[in-house]
Amino acid sequence: MAQKLIEQIGGEEVLRALVERFYDIVEETEAGAQIVKLHKRGHGMDHARIEQFNFLSGFMGGRRYYEEKHGHMDVKLMHAHVPITEEDAENWLKCMDQALAELKLEGPHVERLRQVFRRVAMMLVNDLAEWGEKRATA
Repeated sequence: MAQKLIEQIGGEEVLRALVERFYDIVEETEAGAQIVKLHKRGHGMDHARIEQFNFLSGFMGGRRYYEEKHGHMDVKLMHAHVPITEEDAENWLKCMDQALAELKLEGPHVERLRQVFRRVAMMLVNDLAEWGEKRATA
């Protein structure tokens, strides 16, 4: 039987460290500034840390904490109300790449995870101009 991704990275303890480091990077870097702003318009950063872990646990084949709590694992539904630009998605990926690197998570399973993260991040890009905030374009 194939080992679950959560087991391949070292279990819940390593996943929790990854999520914590990811959000530290989000809060400390320019790349994460807009992500912080989006989270603060919602339930805040502490909530994001908890729910990110809950979701990723199930996403990586571990216990499905998010589904147990919310009844689904629909990532599009979770983010339907959030205006996400391609730049936001790229910045999320940049912060996650940094967290993975800092925790020395590597190997073919991590490269597959990066590919899946990229697909999901780009799938969440939307056009919610009615959200009421104009953004500077690059």
